[in-house]
Amino acid sequence: MGIAISPRGDMPKHRIRSNLYGCTMSSFNTISAEKLARLIGTPKCPILIDVRTDEDFDSDPRLIPGSMRRPFATVPDWAHEFTGKSLVVICQKGLKLSHGVAAWLRHAGIPADSLEGGTLAWAQADLPTVPIARIPSRDEQGRTIWVTRSRPKIDRIACPWLIRRFVDPNAVFLFVPTSEVQAVAERFAATPFDIEGDNVSWSHRGELCTFDVMVEEFGLATKPLKQLAAIVRGADTARLDLAPEAAGLLAASLGLSRMYADDLAQLEAGLLLYDAFYRWCRDATDETHNWPSKKPGA
Repeated sequence: MGIAISPRGDMPKHRIRSNLYGCTMSSFNTISAEKLARLIGTPKCPILIDVRTDEDFDSDPRLIPGSMRRPFATVPDWAHEFTGKSLVVICQKGLKLSHGVAAWLRHAGIPADSLEGGTLAWAQADLPTVPIARIPSRDEQGRTIWVTRSRPKIDRIACPWLIRRFVDPNAVFLFVPTSEVQAVAERFAATPFDIEGDNVSWSHRGELCTFDVMVEEFGLATKPLKQLAAIVRGADTARLDLAPEAAGLLAASLGLSRMYADDLAQLEAGLLLYDAFYRWCRDATDETHNWPSKKPGA
């Protein structure tokens, strides 16, 4: 049987497909590790569901950034949670478990693909993973809960951005008076961050700011995030010499703090700011811009 050729004449039709995320994938209902990696950390990232067996997960207890665990056998029971969303399903090898769960989700009317090659392909591509041991416990709705000082400026916006984009997209952030952070953490089972205290894991360490600490301990020390961390550290610790962009981040952050009286509204606005800085660090550091120096017709 012959293979149908695409109009471009260079690739079989059955090997070309653009999914909902704008990526060309190598086969139907799958996405490659490299293409998924380009989506992670951006607002357009699909929901990532890890359905590995407990045995497979225990042999490598790390998550692809932003993914959440769900049992494959009960997909008919939890599929409705993701109505109206797009998903990528992840198992160890990208075979029966992820394809079966993705098929069940599509049966429920939910667009779903499986990660080609699973977590093994992700590891072989040397892509980052988040150690499950570093992720705080979740509430009954599966969310991590965090608490910090009110009136955030830099670190207290940068850290929630990192968590939402790479650790837990559904994370909840509580902003309270400084004097109440520890008590709120205890009463509401929240994880305190960016505050001094003997029992606070997520805070400044030496010259490092809290964002630096999270990037390292969550296993996210990629080149773009390390560059962003230097910018955040420069802006957050009055070391504007660390990165030329630090002064711009400081100015934008202080401006946002004057624009919003509500901390959560400021956080939502700040997420877009850090999305832009991250994409610059990842994709545009070599690009320059200047007003045309030549007059028309010169």
